[in-house]
Amino acid sequence: MMFTRLMESLAATESLSRVFSDGNVLQAMLDFEAALARAEARCGVIPAEAAEHITRAARAEGFDVGELTRLSLRAGTPAIPLVKMLTARVRAADESAAGFVHWGATSQDAVDSALVLLLGQCRDVLRRDQERVLQALRRLSGDHAGTVMLARTLLQPAPPITFGLKAAGWYAGVRRGWERVASRFDESACVQFGGASGTLAALGDRGMPVGEALSQELGLKLPDAPWHGHRDRLAALMAALSIYTGTLGKMALDIALLMQFEVAEVGEPGGNGRGGSSAMPHKRNPTACMLALGAAKRSPGLLADFVAGMVQEHERAMGGWQSEWTLVQGIVQGAGVALESMVEVVEGLKVDAARMRENLDATKGAVFAEKAVVLLTPELGKEAALRRVEEAIGGTGAPPDLPGLTTPEDYLGCAEEFRRRLLGEH
Repeated sequence: MMFTRLMESLAATESLSRVFSDGNVLQAMLDFEAALARAEARCGVIPAEAAEHITRAARAEGFDVGELTRLSLRAGTPAIPLVKMLTARVRAADESAAGFVHWGATSQDAVDSALVLLLGQCRDVLRRDQERVLQALRRLSGDHAGTVMLARTLLQPAPPITFGLKAAGWYAGVRRGWERVASRFDESACVQFGGASGTLAALGDRGMPVGEALSQELGLKLPDAPWHGHRDRLAALMAALSIYTGTLGKMALDIALLMQFEVAEVGEPGGNGRGGSSAMPHKRNPTACMLALGAAKRSPGLLADFVAGMVQEHERAMGGWQSEWTLVQGIVQGAGVALESMVEVVEGLKVDAARMRENLDATKGAVFAEKAVVLLTPELGKEAALRRVEEAIGGTGAPPDLPGLTTPEDYLGCAEEFRRRLLGEH
């Protein structure tokens, strides 16, 4: 069964589309309602038998999702028609139990708590690919610790580095990005439960005990108070995911540039429909990198919209939090498609070390001009050394002929130390 819509085919992964599928979103809201009933029964607020009926009825199977979607647009929230549908289902089994559905809660409690539950599922999906990309990048860096190549600054040739160092830079950026994301997932994993005005007044002196029991039922943290109008935790997570996606996009851009015909130093893995052209059979396009870059370009705009929506009125917003579902889905899916794409790229990346050396040699030693100045300075002084090297390059396109000048392995500085430090091996 397909969960990704055609319109989202370049912006979503199948695994995350499953998380955000209609049935799964519906089940997350129903999980809140069932957990609330069990928590209230544990605290003596509602009869245990009522909680059992509510829990049995809170299964997505049999709900008319199309009708729920239509009614949600009319109601301004899916929680209102959902509670009515759930109540009707409970009533069919037990009339008295139906009156305890959604007891003491408000619509936003169900919607926000469901979103947090869905984000927890997203975290599990992303974590698996994160582990794969780190493992592949570490291996790639180790395999090419001594593979010399041109550095490129402002897209122009610069003194040599190693491909192992470049891969280690990608590794460290992705690792730092995930550490931020993981910490923000932790911070935002809070149940939403405040009732009509965020005071749980309908539950009297049982409000806090029910909140604690509800958080335990859902496996979420109980915040100091409801956060209906305070979206900073979610905003911080969206920002971390956007930065993470940007880091993956930087890696994708580096690889795509190295794949250009004129450079040809690396290549994406092909096959299974990846990288072809409908008009030019000779092409091997950096398709996976393209998808990651597309995600990195979308994410900042979605994040800006989310942050704009943080400015919310009083205890319950009108339009602010209602805009979040599509933004959250877009940002999370962007991170997911960028990550999944780059896992495929890095695990199967073809590295042409010989071509890297050819491109370095094609500069005729010009990229060692800095080294030539360093070698000549003790004898001529820095200004005279600079003039001498500039004159040589201007006339021949190459620096002065000095012993060992153009041996790249002799001008790598701290490259290997930096590589190991980036991998956490120092």
